[in-house]
Amino acid sequence: MVKNLTKGRPLKQILFFALPIFIGNVFQQLYSMVDNIIVGNTLGDNAFAGVGATTSLAFLIIGFVQGLTAGFAVKTSQYFGNQDEERVKSSVATSIVLSAGLTVVLTLVSVFTTMPILKLMQTPDEIIEYSYDYIVIVFAGLGATMLYNLVSSILRALGDSKIPLLFLVMASVINVGLDLLFIVVFKMGVAGAGWATVISQLISGVACAIYMFKKYEILRLSRRHFKMTLKFSWAHLQIGLPMAVQYSIIAVGIMVQQAALNAFGTLYVSAYTAASKIDSLITQALVAMGSSVATYVGQNFGAGEIGRINKGVNQAMLVSVGLAIVGGLLVYFGSDLLTSLFVKNPSAEMLELSKRYLFWQGVFYIGLAVIYVYRNALQGMGYSMLTTIGGVIELGMRILAAFLLVKVWSYLGLCLSNPCAWLGVDVLYLASYYLLMRFKYKKARALNNIKIAERLPKSAEVKRA
Repeated sequence: MVKNLTKGRPLKQILFFALPIFIGNVFQQLYSMVDNIIVGNTLGDNAFAGVGATTSLAFLIIGFVQGLTAGFAVKTSQYFGNQDEERVKSSVATSIVLSAGLTVVLTLVSVFTTMPILKLMQTPDEIIEYSYDYIVIVFAGLGATMLYNLVSSILRALGDSKIPLLFLVMASVINVGLDLLFIVVFKMGVAGAGWATVISQLISGVACAIYMFKKYEILRLSRRHFKMTLKFSWAHLQIGLPMAVQYSIIAVGIMVQQAALNAFGTLYVSAYTAASKIDSLITQALVAMGSSVATYVGQNFGAGEIGRINKGVNQAMLVSVGLAIVGGLLVYFGSDLLTSLFVKNPSAEMLELSKRYLFWQGVFYIGLAVIYVYRNALQGMGYSMLTTIGGVIELGMRILAAFLLVKVWSYLGLCLSNPCAWLGVDVLYLASYYLLMRFKYKKARALNNIKIAERLPKSAEVKRA
């Protein structure tokens, strides 16, 4: 059901909204991890490393999709918070049309540039064919990814984080079954893992869309809602494109990291792949808090509840600090066990490389928590250009680390590249958020005084003068 986040206790609303997102994100990570686990245990280390080497490239394109759809949904959440049903419907229709057009462009570009980019990233010869066979299929099915992310973002904008979870669980179960069918039974190799991912996302996205339009009257669109204007479309693109570019900029930095990693050889790629999957899984609690904050801030910003925004963001940050500490402990003490899930009989050197990476990520998880809370708060208010600047800073820090720290400290320098990027952008987000809050408070107080003056009778105005 749709949920109004402008009423009730802020932290309770944020946490209850975040819980289904967290569970959904974990399942999303799990069915991505299933590809890697099944590939690693049935097709060997080179196939595992090949699929793992596509992570940064996948994030470049899929991250663009996620940022784009989340940005479109910011406008939807603001209209919903302002209780403007007609604009909610027009926002959804505009998002659908824009997403469809951009899907065609992204699919063509990503499919035809896959192999040149893999070569540019210095992907080792023994794994590059595995990388290509897997990721080109995922890119060819980009429409399924766009569909699911758009529908999920729209539902979350209206305060419903449970339904996307249910359909994501369904996709995860289907993905596991198709992985086993295509890889183990049909012997399709890494391509089977790619097809399993695309088909499961398509089924989930279509089912979720059908449910959404049938269940919620506010989302039942007519022809008039698809009559797009340049101004209205641009209002969505002004938020969606910077958020999409921000994700892609971050991905470029990760690709630079991947290129530096590839130079170390297949053993390092395998260890890094396993460790980064573990890292992604553990940090989903922080991701969920950020997603919840974005919707919470978007609705309250639309309703003009500035004080409520600040209270909720501060409380969410305190909880995120606690989650970061717990996550850091988990990745350190559980690294050997978790790495063994991905690689059959990992060597002592691989376990040590994985643990070293996870240790340095865990130490700086609080810096990552700051990013998720304050970046999403800024996005919820519509200041996506600031977050794009943050993405540029992250890119610069990662490139700096890849070229300098790796040369000085080798693999340790690579392990420190993410923390460097996190700490570098924390300063921007903290300063931007609190300066904006100060400005919004002053503006709200001035506006409130004007409204009070307008309601005073003339006699009261004379006395006050």
